[in-house]
Amino acid sequence: MGDLARLPLLEKAPTTHAGLLAWVEEVAELTQPDRIYWVDGTEEENTRLTDELVAAGTLTRLNQELFPNSFAAFSDPADVARVEEQTFICSEKEHDAGFTNNWMAPVEMKQKLRGLFGGSMRGRTMYVIPFVMGHLDAEDPKFGVEITDSAYVVASMRIMARIGTDVLNRMTETDAFFVPALHSLGAPLEAGQADVPWPCNPDKWIVHFPEERSIWSFGSGYGGNALLGKKCYALRIASVMARDEGWLAEHMLILKLTSPEQKTYYVSAAFPSACGKTNLALLDPTIEGWKVETLGDDITWMRFGKEGELRAVNPEAGLFGVAPGTGWGTNPNAMRAIAKGNSIFTNVALTDDGGVWWEGMTEEVPAHLIDWQGNSWTSDSDKPAAHPNSRFCTPIDQIDMLAEEYNKPDGVELSAILFGGRRKTTIPLVTEARSWSNGIFMGSTLSSETTAAAAGAVGVVRRDPMAMLPFMGYDAGDYLNHWVNLSAKGNPERLPKIFLVNWFRRTAEGGFAWPGFGDNARVLKWAIERLEGKADAVETPIGFVPTGESIDLKGLDMTAAQVEEAVRVDPAEWATELASIEEWYANFGDSLPEALQSELASLKSRLG
Repeated sequence: MGDLARLPLLEKAPTTHAGLLAWVEEVAELTQPDRIYWVDGTEEENTRLTDELVAAGTLTRLNQELFPNSFAAFSDPADVARVEEQTFICSEKEHDAGFTNNWMAPVEMKQKLRGLFGGSMRGRTMYVIPFVMGHLDAEDPKFGVEITDSAYVVASMRIMARIGTDVLNRMTETDAFFVPALHSLGAPLEAGQADVPWPCNPDKWIVHFPEERSIWSFGSGYGGNALLGKKCYALRIASVMARDEGWLAEHMLILKLTSPEQKTYYVSAAFPSACGKTNLALLDPTIEGWKVETLGDDITWMRFGKEGELRAVNPEAGLFGVAPGTGWGTNPNAMRAIAKGNSIFTNVALTDDGGVWWEGMTEEVPAHLIDWQGNSWTSDSDKPAAHPNSRFCTPIDQIDMLAEEYNKPDGVELSAILFGGRRKTTIPLVTEARSWSNGIFMGSTLSSETTAAAAGAVGVVRRDPMAMLPFMGYDAGDYLNHWVNLSAKGNPERLPKIFLVNWFRRTAEGGFAWPGFGDNARVLKWAIERLEGKADAVETPIGFVPTGESIDLKGLDMTAAQVEEAVRVDPAEWATELASIEEWYANFGDSLPEALQSELASLKSRLG
């Protein structure tokens, strides 16, 4: 084991945290790295690591004038997205994983993983990354340590989480509990063997052990498979912690809205991947007098405060956004943040002047590019230049519209929660839930046509409860029950109102029924005015929808009649939808909450 064999591990470690040292030693014995490196999170360290990655061919340094201190990475074509079919929740009991997750008995899975991880870091450096999700000064900071053999993961985790010496010192001082998150590319190097720019293994496993709060990820260097603080910890493991501790870990953005009267509202919103979540989180409103700021674009942790109000915090420190469709025309706030640099792009295209490009970034398509697979590309090419799931990884504090409340360890009080999918028909532009329980029903039946962010077929309608289908760390029925029961901890007067939105509805002619993007602020304005008792609505069997006149259309080439069409509830479409919901609910068996069964029965009778 190189210098490890000669130097006792404990002498080199910058901590006395006994539990952490024992785990690091155990992993080193299993994976057999050449060296161990404790990540300190400094600028000097980042410069050294990114220089090494450029030399290795993993990163391409971009034109410093266009994208300062930024890099592009290009993955193996077989390592480009989350691998849901190889993602497991290995709870002690199979029932606790539920029908939405893959399960294997923990003892059997551990045996399999130990076989895969045995010697998997040979010839490589083992990096130890102490990190915290949320604020170091939170009342209950949630610590993790990721061990990885990928310097690309270290550079990316530095953007996505708070990492390094300060975190490790706090862990050491308080002997803190931490989530052990083990990652290996599964590509050991024998003596003299040349490395490849993107090492990975065809055999990929993303495994969570909820009772012991641990994560093992093998074979993939990409995104949420490898940046284990993100979906693996902040959603899958955190959802289990949240169930046990009485809070919620959700796949949601957080917005701050300020009205012309200078009243402030905070809204969280859940959308499946590639349904406009980042665009909404970084909304540029098209209505006068309203200001929008952001607190986060992907993950929200929610707890009840001392007065029974629901408070939300973004546990992440960066943006990990889908690049295609993010552009100067659609999301200038994201583009301004990206243009400041300090970013890592993965599987985008390279421009001839040393910049990056992806579909939807600019109206004008460059005449020539190098595509994400390294091939020469011209605007006549029939393949996209950037992979559909290509990503930008950018520090959140580069967003001009970042709300100062992002830095509050205890977060902000929510006024409303939005659930949104991507449906061409059936689901109105916006619907206000009849009650908290009815809102949970809306969230539990949320549906979307599948996208490129998940491996598999594109365009199939799939149910995605609260946009958490791939991220629930335990049984889906128990998860919904937790939502239902948790409201008892809240002050009923201060529970957020719930709305269902669908920016993607089509007209009879096939065009979009709503312009979307910055004009979505008009829908948010209606929702806020509903909270204030100011906006009109029509009661329908599924909930309350706007009247044609109640949405602010000033400056928009759209009529009240077109709004009515965009929010129309079609009984024939809903007959089909009810059958689909019943089929979906049948999957839950005994664990479907009674409150949701009665919501379905009530909806049926209202439609009948």
